[in-house]
Amino acid sequence: MQAVLDNFDLYLKSFGYTVALFVFAAVLSTVIGTFLAACRVSPVPVLRVAAGTWVTLVRNTPLVIVFGTFSFMAPMLWQRLNFRWVSVHIGTFDFTAFYTAAVVSLSLYTSAFVCEALRSGVNAVPLGQAEAARAIGLPFSGVMTQVILPQAFRASVPPLASVQIALIKNTSVAAVFGVAEATSQMRDLNNGFASQRTEIFICFAIGYVVLVELFSFMSNRLERRWRVV
Repeated sequence: MQAVLDNFDLYLKSFGYTVALFVFAAVLSTVIGTFLAACRVSPVPVLRVAAGTWVTLVRNTPLVIVFGTFSFMAPMLWQRLNFRWVSVHIGTFDFTAFYTAAVVSLSLYTSAFVCEALRSGVNAVPLGQAEAARAIGLPFSGVMTQVILPQAFRASVPPLASVQIALIKNTSVAAVFGVAEATSQMRDLNNGFASQRTEIFICFAIGYVVLVELFSFMSNRLERRWRVV
């Protein structure tokens, strides 16, 4: 415990990186997942097949391989994907190439699960509403944005929350690829204070539990507010 207390500033900073990583990836994965869900229910066969193929491939690929792809293989195919052009500094926080690769990896990976969670919400919307919207002349884009998706999001809050909670824990994979988030800091403290490993593990586990519980509380409040009656 003393090891964490003596390095409490590093402890908080590491969870700051974790929270920022989660927020960026959560927003991007929701945007991408929403687009994929719209494609999967699109009347255009090419879009349905493309979105379905993407979801199948990503969902069946381990997250570590996705990280490895954007950290090592993708830059070999296109130089810009090394993300070395990214250099953002906010206070003591540095968001550079490794961090950007982690955001991209987590966003693309999570988007497949967001797509399926949201598609379940789309399927919960009565078919008659889409038919009525088309009957008054709305195009497919209008039907999705004005009729289907608003209701689908309300119905999908619980599964979407589960996906994002999994994302909070998946951020720990970034430690393997050079991102100084919570798990990476825990590893460094374990290496420096081997006699306190149990206490260090417990402290960082509590940090993750707090993050998950805070997000669960907010999602439960949102679910009650958007409850479909």
